[in-house]
Amino acid sequence: MAKIRVLVVDDSALVRSLLSTMINAQPDMECIGAAHDPYVAREMIRNLDPDVLTLDIEMPRMDGLDFLEKLMRLRPMPVVMVSTLTQRGAEVTLRALELGAIDFVAKPRLAISQGLNEAVAEITEKIRVAARARVARRPAGAPAATPVVKSPEVQARPLEPAQGGDPGRRTPAVRQGTERLVAIGASTGGTEAIREILTRLPPDFPAIAITQHMPPGFTRSFAQRLDSLCRVRVKEAEHGERLLPGHAYIAPGGRHLRVQRSGANYVVAIDDAEPVNRHRPSVEVLFDSVATQVGPNALGVMLTGMGKDGADAMRRMKLAGAHTYAQDEASCVVFGMPREAIACGAVDETLPLVQIASRLMERLKTSGTVTHRV
Repeated sequence: MAKIRVLVVDDSALVRSLLSTMINAQPDMECIGAAHDPYVAREMIRNLDPDVLTLDIEMPRMDGLDFLEKLMRLRPMPVVMVSTLTQRGAEVTLRALELGAIDFVAKPRLAISQGLNEAVAEITEKIRVAARARVARRPAGAPAATPVVKSPEVQARPLEPAQGGDPGRRTPAVRQGTERLVAIGASTGGTEAIREILTRLPPDFPAIAITQHMPPGFTRSFAQRLDSLCRVRVKEAEHGERLLPGHAYIAPGGRHLRVQRSGANYVVAIDDAEPVNRHRPSVEVLFDSVATQVGPNALGVMLTGMGKDGADAMRRMKLAGAHTYAQDEASCVVFGMPREAIACGAVDETLPLVQIASRLMERLKTSGTVTHRV
């Protein structure tokens, strides 16, 4: 098989050297060039026609976002961003994913000897995934997503603790909403797929628990970005808080999210247990907890991603009475996780991404209230 041809674009000579060495050490890929800024990169793309680009975000003359936007409009190709672990780095990285980048890797981990083998495995695997990903051309002048203004009633809804509190504070919506829960799992390409679903949901939608494969330092910005765009409230999940309707809870980067029962309510459990299917957070962990704790009151959604994380647990969700959905191949950036879930008999319906939100709402409307099994 032909090797994956990679072009490295980074203003740091050290990072260019490290990435080039990592790539050339792999039997199935080669670094065909390294550019120190986007202008040089532009000419190298024309002359060398790489399969995958690794792109730094902060560079002189033209920053990575401006370059990425032009690239995805004029010559779409798989791009893996090299991001800094800062608040701005996280926010800009999320914008890069919105513009069409396939994935990202955190830059500081590339420039240290400790954990270098782990860094090599991470970046090279993401390059392999990117080389197989589906890349769409971004239309000229496509705007950034527009923030929404939430109603005061939704913004004021409290995040009550799992235990204690005054029962008199509970609103009718909370009492009704604890009956149903939606669980979503995603990996490569998932940030934009999750945004597509959540922005279509009404503010009184049942509680949503989400595991997106993401490292520490990025999920808080991801949640804040989604919260500004969605009518539901979106936040990074915190241990012990109640899962309330009108809210979506995202597993913190590098930590597992589980759903537990506390009386009639669902609550968040966050832990640092060992990775499952090489991932932490793991979709398998979330879906397993939903199968045992929520059962037929759950809806499960498997979105774009590489690998098989969550497939077996989604089958257990289905066996427990949950209704399950998978994103179809045509709308996935990477079809791996949905394909595995379909193959093991875990999926009731396979749908284009743009139809999933409406099907969830239709299912909730027609199925009515389901009684918890004891």
